[in-house]
Amino acid sequence: MDILVPASKEPMPLIVFVTGGGFIMAPKNNWIQQRMRLAEAGYVVASIEYRYAPLSKFPLPLEDCKSAIRWLRAHADMYNIDVNRVGILGNSAGGYLSAFVGLTNGMKEFDKGDFLDYSSDVLCAADIFGISDLTNIGMDYDEENQKGHASAGATEALWALGTPTFGGKDGGILAHPEEAAYASPITYVEKNAGNLVPMLMMHGTKDVLVSPSQTDLLFQALKAKGATAERYVVNNAAHGGPYWVQEPVMKVMVDFFDKYLKNNSASKTEVYVPEGKTVDPE
Repeated sequence: MDILVPASKEPMPLIVFVTGGGFIMAPKNNWIQQRMRLAEAGYVVASIEYRYAPLSKFPLPLEDCKSAIRWLRAHADMYNIDVNRVGILGNSAGGYLSAFVGLTNGMKEFDKGDFLDYSSDVLCAADIFGISDLTNIGMDYDEENQKGHASAGATEALWALGTPTFGGKDGGILAHPEEAAYASPITYVEKNAGNLVPMLMMHGTKDVLVSPSQTDLLFQALKAKGATAERYVVNNAAHGGPYWVQEPVMKVMVDFFDKYLKNNSASKTEVYVPEGKTVDPE
């Protein structure tokens, strides 16, 4: 992992950053401008790596995220971390994993490896243009795009099913509904309803890789359970790109973490941000 540690006499809250990579890579050097902005706001920011398809499959990447959180808590004194104030943020596949971490608070089945005496729980999670349901990533797009996602070679299929060469299953994500549900964050809103943490979701109106409706699916499910959530649509933003480093967009993220990691104001009764609220990055 890459760790940014601002100068401070007091222990600081931690934000774990989970990079995207289409389920087939995990370059921890991504999003340096955003990570620097969060560090300047008074957070230790740790950008982590995780295993990915096709040589690994779910739940190993989620286990890696939780393992990283436990490791950081175990080494908190080295990095001036306040172990009681930990949040997580990710984009694309990293947004999917960040949502997954927040949605599985308190569940031990994904805690594997070292430092198991330490918690992998977080106080809040931010999902930036992530996937909520692996079976319909292209739900806003044309039929040809949706057929591509149904292919056995689609990266979500490799992520959830593995590859037959190494003992995985063939046939595509739609042919294996149980595995698809197991590897989809949306499943855990119901499954772990008593432990849901405050969540921020953001999506660009010009995203052509992950359907903007994906974050709305998660938002609506959280809303139905009375959990705390915010969702923003960023005008003209693509799947990554320069709009995501603009101050109006970054301010939404910083304000979210300030609210739940600095002000200790997390609540199950928060009022939802109105649907359709937008951010204009220009």
